[in-house]
Amino acid sequence: MNVLLLGSGGREHAMALALAKSARLKRLFAAPGNPGMASLARCAALDLSDHGAIIGFCKANAIDLVVVGPEAPLVAGIVDDLEACGIKAFGPRMQAARLEGSKAFAKEFCARFAIPTAAFGRFDEAAPAKAYAREKGAPIVVKADGLASGKGVIVAMSVAEAESAIDVMFAGGFGAAGKTIVIEEFLAGEEVSFFALCDGERALRFASAQDHKRVGEGESGPNTGGMGAYSPAPIMSEAMSARVMREIIDPTVKGMMALGAPFKGVIFAGLMIGADGPKLIEYNVRFGDPETQAMLPRLEEDFLTLLLECAEGRLRQDPIRLSRETALSVVLAAKGYPDAPEKGSEIKGLARAEGMPFVTVTQAGTRLDGARLIADGGRVLNVTALGADVVEAQARAYAAIDAIEWPGGFCRRDIGWRALKLSREGSRKD
Repeated sequence: MNVLLLGSGGREHAMALALAKSARLKRLFAAPGNPGMASLARCAALDLSDHGAIIGFCKANAIDLVVVGPEAPLVAGIVDDLEACGIKAFGPRMQAARLEGSKAFAKEFCARFAIPTAAFGRFDEAAPAKAYAREKGAPIVVKADGLASGKGVIVAMSVAEAESAIDVMFAGGFGAAGKTIVIEEFLAGEEVSFFALCDGERALRFASAQDHKRVGEGESGPNTGGMGAYSPAPIMSEAMSARVMREIIDPTVKGMMALGAPFKGVIFAGLMIGADGPKLIEYNVRFGDPETQAMLPRLEEDFLTLLLECAEGRLRQDPIRLSRETALSVVLAAKGYPDAPEKGSEIKGLARAEGMPFVTVTQAGTRLDGARLIADGGRVLNVTALGADVVEAQARAYAAIDAIEWPGGFCRRDIGWRALKLSREGSRKD
């Protein structure tokens, strides 16, 4: 098969590595791709918002399947346009992608189909939104309705902070994404990312992960797109995973069918596991970044075959096989991230890190200047390592990071701390 992978980040680099292992792959293309993906795929400088250009590329290169990495093209209807031209694609159509494209739609969907989530209100003006926040009290969560690159959520620890967030959103601080906002109760517990593959009628559990959104160690500083992740999430026991499938994923698939918008692709459910069980924080309609970098090294199946089964509406019955090992991925970001990342610094020593056993390095915000690899974004690299447990995986990942020479970058040194804490507590009990 000829496959076109849309996207340019660390997630897409990890997906390219998994796709490249498939015996079914004839040729892999990436648009726009990145320097790290160039050894795996032919990169094409396509604008992901130009659906006509993507369709033309697919026809010119006899593309059999398009795999969509980021959320924006899905919300904009790229799968609808591809399928209208007879081109298969992995990912939901526009109506199904509303689960991520509109937080208000997602919350109202949960209310309609009895999917456990936080209590909420939807608002189009500041005054009633502020009144609701004052009535409910803090802590409280304020969310921009539309896509905001993972930054449109503010956990307000005081009513004043909530009111300020409301003002910022309605003043255009998040662009069109903030024209409507959702205010919801603060959920206590442990946050988990849970992924399930869907073929429109049924879902199959894929994997779990936990990521670290704050830029600083000890979960300090502003929110980011994610500074690292590990898989599996220790809290996701067999019983808890089955409960999530039963109470959240399966009702989501049935609900979307009932709305006439069957969901094909991957459902990425952001969950809070609290005292009374799992609740949905948010839906995402694509693989997560950086969770994907931690999940795919554990996959013991043909990734391309799984994606094709979803696209063709014939997902297997058998469970997806994953390694029992732990994978841990650390993001290396440019200094100044997330507010004002400093671009242009050179990165050296990547080959040393990539040559270490059980280690994978994926690129995100990079570009080439001749033979020099240059930082060209906020989140720039991911270093992922496999280990028998989180202790070994973390040690291997940071050893590889220490082999990279990049004074212009930084990383958190505590990725995996929750799982490490559980591991230590388990050791003491033993």
